[in-house]
Amino acid sequence: MKEFITESYDETVKLGEEIAGSLPKGSIVAFIGGLGMGKTAFTTGLAKGLGIDCDVSSPTFAICNTYIGDKNTLHHFDMYRVDGWDDLYSTGFFDYLDTDAYMAIEWSENVYGALPKGAVIVEIERLGQNKRKFKIYSKED
Repeated sequence: MKEFITESYDETVKLGEEIAGSLPKGSIVAFIGGLGMGKTAFTTGLAKGLGIDCDVSSPTFAICNTYIGDKNTLHHFDMYRVDGWDDLYSTGFFDYLDTDAYMAIEWSENVYGALPKGAVIVEIERLGQNKRKFKIYSKED
């Protein structure tokens, strides 16, 4: 497990960008953390680090936003409203697993059992108004 502290939005974006550089093609990044914790900021950094020039926004109502770059694709999921396997299937989630695209999943605690072994788990803890602790590790089961 690796731990990182950020103290601003920009530092969180930078952390995501740095982590993207170490991810193998098709990696799944699954976030655990409540509202306003920095999940979308981290995903903004992931996109930048993957060479995708886009405006990242939380896919709260769309459930999945797709960002396409010259070399990489990032599917950004919001699983907040997903409640059970039927909902998960209706998002097309399992179809995305069979591609070489990257996935960033907000509210992954709602679909934790469906995450494959090796998914990168990013737990976020609020330490202050803008200060966050990120615990990053691989899902083992």
